[in-house]
Amino acid sequence: MSLQQNIRRWGKAGMAAAWATAVWCAAGAAWAQGSAIWRCGNEYTNNPGPNPAARGCREMQGGNLTIVEGTRPAGGAPGNAGGAGGAASAGVPNGARSAAERVEPDQQRQRDAEARRILEQELRRAEERLAQARADYADGKPPRLANERTDSPRYTARVEELRTRVERAEADVAAIRREIGRLDGGR
Repeated sequence: MSLQQNIRRWGKAGMAAAWATAVWCAAGAAWAQGSAIWRCGNEYTNNPGPNPAARGCREMQGGNLTIVEGTRPAGGAPGNAGGAGGAASAGVPNGARSAAERVEPDQQRQRDAEARRILEQELRRAEERLAQARADYADGKPPRLANERTDSPRYTARVEELRTRVERAEADVAAIRREIGRLDGGR
């Protein structure tokens, strides 16, 4: 359809409205592309001020940018007096516990003793698993099973699995010993 046919069909007023809409859309797209987003530290803004470089701002390049603000801590954070624990923690340094959260020394000693007992029990079990894994591994030369006599790849895969099991058991024992060391270091 030609321009003249569209003018007859829509009339001059309709064509003027269509042209105005097209110009308005093009201007909106140009304006959206022309506005820059700046990152100034953890702040994103489209108005960085007179000297953005002095503030450490840099212009963001690329496509669309969406910022989703995270949640704020409930209480105890500086400047957050309206939170759930704001009034109770006023004047208390970060990391310090309020009187209601503190544990009596005798109760703490009981908890530490129970934790130590559990860790030592876990250490014994882990050392038993390590000893069994080392016995099964047999320094990388475990006896071949009946179905592995002719199948070398199957034997190799089983040896690799046994080696991995030994390494995992050694790591478990080392981790439990570290935990016991931390418990002893806290005294």
